[in-house]
Amino acid sequence: MSPEIELARILSIPFEENCYVAHMKGRTDCLVVDPGMEPAKILDHLDAHGLVPAAILNTHGHGDHIAANKALKERWSDCPLVIGGTEAPKLTDSQLNLSAEFGMSLVSPTADVTVEDGQTYSAGGFELKVIAIPGHSAGHVVYLCEDHTPSVVFVGDVIFAGSIGRTDFPDGDFEQLKSGIHAKLFTLADETILLPGHGPATTVLQEKRTNPFVGLS
Repeated sequence: MSPEIELARILSIPFEENCYVAHMKGRTDCLVVDPGMEPAKILDHLDAHGLVPAAILNTHGHGDHIAANKALKERWSDCPLVIGGTEAPKLTDSQLNLSAEFGMSLVSPTADVTVEDGQTYSAGGFELKVIAIPGHSAGHVVYLCEDHTPSVVFVGDVIFAGSIGRTDFPDGDFEQLKSGIHAKLFTLADETILLPGHGPATTVLQEKRTNPFVGLS
């Protein structure tokens, strides 16, 4: 039997970005995935539930997904900040992470750990498979958790319920994104849960059947 996972979604405005906090039931160490632009909400949630981050995971380096990295690292300086290797430069450059375009000039601490396609990253009792799917952002990775039944993927801005991440940014590429979704997400089990950076959760089967941008039907 797979261990029971407790999962919370914390919504940040103004971009309605989803930060996820995940921990194994009975444990107090957790994963914080894509901490967004309202750090107080995240800190309050962690404190209210007695949780301590074992890792901060960024799927990519856009400002709305990294904005609370600094607050978390200030509170838990030993907690590793994890991101795809080619995406890491966005953390400390507001032009690259696109926040300057919105007049925000957000920066993050540097990465403690960089990950690549096919690696496994372990923290908080989780074994996460790292899958690179560029196209929304050149170094975008997703984190597959097979500890849960069904499996869960933190997909960032690769795919949404009925949509996909924008590909008109400087390092975006629609064909690359579509190809990666087909080859690396749609080959997972149909019941696999996709947890996107914006909007509600969905499944592999739902997006294969109905996604107007990359669906197979």
